[in-house]
Amino acid sequence: MRAQSSATGRTAKAVTPPHAPSSARPAGRGAGTGAGTALALSGVFCFSLTFPSTVWGLESFGPWSLVALRGVLAAAVAGAFLLMWRVPLPDRRHWAGLAVVGGGVVIGFPLLTTLALGTSSTAHAAVVVGLLPLTTALFAALRTGRRPSRPFWAAAVAGAAVVAAFTWQQSGGALSVGDLYLFGALLVCAAGYTEGGRLASRMPGWQVVGWALVLCLPVTVAGSAVALALEPVHWSAHGAVGLAWVAAGSTFLGLYVWYRGMAGIGVARASQLQLAQPLMTLAWSYGLLGEELTWAAPLAAAGVLICIAVTQRACD
Repeated sequence: MRAQSSATGRTAKAVTPPHAPSSARPAGRGAGTGAGTALALSGVFCFSLTFPSTVWGLESFGPWSLVALRGVLAAAVAGAFLLMWRVPLPDRRHWAGLAVVGGGVVIGFPLLTTLALGTSSTAHAAVVVGLLPLTTALFAALRTGRRPSRPFWAAAVAGAAVVAAFTWQQSGGALSVGDLYLFGALLVCAAGYTEGGRLASRMPGWQVVGWALVLCLPVTVAGSAVALALEPVHWSAHGAVGLAWVAAGSTFLGLYVWYRGMAGIGVARASQLQLAQPLMTLAWSYGLLGEELTWAAPLAAAGVLICIAVTQRACD
């Protein structure tokens, strides 16, 4: 492949190792709809474990420490891959987009959702985040100019309405501080997803994630130093596993397959697959955390899950 050096503007050849990950090829080229859907669903599976893993991580770390360390460890993994395959720096024109990805999905979403989980259950947070597909579709329509069909929007809005009704019912008709954190997380994450999906059509998805993590490294390293000095650490097996998963599983692996999937099937279509995430997270919160589920949580999750079939059909 050929990549333009942002430092010199001259063209240099980057050699793809024979055993490099398949994502080293431009994402979206030659990848069928089935492969893109499978990759996006793999990302959803990784993301569905994020909230339970965060709760485990909070057993050992404070919220600011957990988020900062998550970014540092994920950047270390990504940086190792970038160095191993000698990936050249992205074009200068891509750095602004990478900053949006980093601010949205590396720092903004993890921080706001971690703060929300200090007052909300994982089941509640998971269903509220079910609004993310609609939010992402809106951002994608504004950013790319692509307009999904009316049936697509009708199904997406229906799924969002179910989530909004659930949130209203669970909070007794008033929004909690945790809900405000979660709604803020939706906005920054949708922006990051949209920009990452756009960039993943121009460079391999794992490089989008990798460079966004590296770009945020000065912030996450400084944040780790300050947070660890202010928040006590209480080591536990759950805490270590939780930190490891949110760093390597959710932040690197999850975003890698997610962006690669979006490059193959489009941002709007991939975003609706994430309607399955609340139902998956409910299962994890019950099985891993032992949370008691009210009748409203699985009912709301099942309601938005039904909307997936409609939105996917509308995209065919």
